[in-house]
Amino acid sequence: MLGVALFIAFWLILGLGVLSIAMSGGLRGARKSRPSARAGNRAVTALFVVIYAGFGLALPITLLAGNHANASGQFDGVKLTKADNEGRELFGQHCAICHTLAAANAVGKVGPNLDILQPPKSLVLTTIQNGLQIGSGTMPADLVVGKQAEDVADFVSTVAGK
Repeated sequence: MLGVALFIAFWLILGLGVLSIAMSGGLRGARKSRPSARAGNRAVTALFVVIYAGFGLALPITLLAGNHANASGQFDGVKLTKADNEGRELFGQHCAICHTLAAANAVGKVGPNLDILQPPKSLVLTTIQNGLQIGSGTMPADLVVGKQAEDVADFVSTVAGK
């Protein structure tokens, strides 16, 4: 929320500065309307550079760096464990081509939409182990096995439909 307020403040300050210059007759009018003072001009220029650098560079970098740590640690308010993050990566590699799951940015059209289905962990794990054939769609068995299958099943059951 603070980032949004600072973003708005930056554009508001910039807009008011441009409006002020325009109202005084452009750059020439602004220079003519006030007495020439080198120190004052330097201070205003330095202030503008600091504000521009702060809002235009430092703020976006800070917000992006701060969000990077949280991006893989949660999905839609649900905290993801290390195993869930492993499951998310494995899902992306092996399952996203066929299944839709918002938490993995997957929009597959062959398999069922897991956000709608919201399967429990046991069903996901059983389906991974045994595969499934429904109509003309076929999911092969053992796409991932062991701990990896557990991680995928845990991830899907944690985030599906959230």
